[in-house]
Amino acid sequence: MNIGRGTLAATATVVAVALAMVGYVLSPPLFDPAPLPTSAEFHSLPAQPAAESRPIPAESAFSTEEVSVQAKGEVLTATIRAPLSPGRHPAMVFVQGSGSGTGSEFTSQARWLAERGVVSVAYDKRTVGYSFRDRDFGLLADDALRMIELLRARPDVDLARTGLWGVSEGGWVVPIAAARSADVRYVVLVSSPNVSPLRQVAWALNEQLLRLHAPTGARDLLTRAMGGVGFDFLRHDGVPALSKVRQPVLALYGTMDPSIPFVASTRTLTSALRAAGNADYTIRFLAGADHAMRVSGGRFVSDYLPTLANWIKGLPGTAGQQPPLAGATPVQRFEASDVPAAPWYGGTTFLWLTICLAAVGYVTAPVTEMVVRLRGRDLRLAANAQAWSGIRRRIRRMAWTGLGMLAAALAFVTLIVLFSVNQAGAWPAVQSGWLVVRLLTVLMLAQEVSTIAAVIGALRDGWEPTRWQSSTLACVLGGTGLLLLTAAYFGLFAFPW
Repeated sequence: MNIGRGTLAATATVVAVALAMVGYVLSPPLFDPAPLPTSAEFHSLPAQPAAESRPIPAESAFSTEEVSVQAKGEVLTATIRAPLSPGRHPAMVFVQGSGSGTGSEFTSQARWLAERGVVSVAYDKRTVGYSFRDRDFGLLADDALRMIELLRARPDVDLARTGLWGVSEGGWVVPIAAARSADVRYVVLVSSPNVSPLRQVAWALNEQLLRLHAPTGARDLLTRAMGGVGFDFLRHDGVPALSKVRQPVLALYGTMDPSIPFVASTRTLTSALRAAGNADYTIRFLAGADHAMRVSGGRFVSDYLPTLANWIKGLPGTAGQQPPLAGATPVQRFEASDVPAAPWYGGTTFLWLTICLAAVGYVTAPVTEMVVRLRGRDLRLAANAQAWSGIRRRIRRMAWTGLGMLAAALAFVTLIVLFSVNQAGAWPAVQSGWLVVRLLTVLMLAQEVSTIAAVIGALRDGWEPTRWQSSTLACVLGGTGLLLLTAAYFGLFAFPW
């Protein structure tokens, strides 16, 4: 008994609409950050005083020394660069941003500072206790304090001017260290988010997708995935540590940085420092600087290193320079909103379980057929072999479509990440990628419906599946059904397209 194509198309359409409704019902509250009201405080910032970024000529040769520092759980390699000019000098520890890395990424800055009278230490980031899933900012702060101890033991270091410099993720690490130890005499924060990691990433993602003209559904998919990530460090609150920082603070932001909610970060920082009774903060917005204080990933903007060195060398006189906020106008269009937490069925554990069950289903057909053949029972000779042969072809197509959909979704996310660096030709690629993911999902639904229809028709015509065939069908159809429900949760059936 054959079911007509019109009936199948109508059935698939009804199921697609039902899945869209299921997606709306199951989904958490949408991530929809509100526009940020215009603030006069940030709309008309005074220019940065020229004296702060005055050029500093290179005055000294410097030495380079590599040392090993015992930290908790491992030994860290550190490189000290120190001017050879006589006397004691201010000193600074570089604290890295997110990801693994070595101290060599700070070589150009450290050399420049050493030639102008500042001792610095750059060290390789720990590998024990730091991973993609688990990050202990307190442990990283302990590493930074061990480097402070290393500097303060040197006879060429001015003990009244030993401080920490932290970039990006280092903005959550450095305040913890500064709150723990009075040996940290000053703090430099570069591109420091100050809001929680999840809020910062969600804000940056929203801005990125708006620049790429990505469909709203793409943002919903990515933010729902973020809400289901069970990484505790993503909800780290940096305010308690910032509220205990009493040392002078220099915070630098680049106006071309797509990763930082400038206004929210600044307001969080200033309110926390005021709560600590600390008025010694200087916040500067550097025109044209990106997240690393460079021009489009190339050279440093001209006023970054002079501003940094003049402030450090001028301490304590430069603490709390007036005006407290100055520089180019920062732009933040939307609030730095939190991502709604996903329900249990939207978490990564359930997602991976679904993918694994679907994968088991997809490999069941060839495995069971191989087992039967090894036992001497060729499926091709079984009764009603023609019915099973057609169903088996449908199963194989479903498996390839399911794998293709998962691969396309992964490729789409990768595409978004790559375009965060280079947005040339971004709009057509993002639109096309999103369309491919959704079309493959709809195709997988159509194949599920048509396979079920074929099974029903074969059963009505007298087909009697073997135990192995029944198991294969249950695994494949069940696994695909779970994938379709997961796709519905992530909005792949939502309207409009």
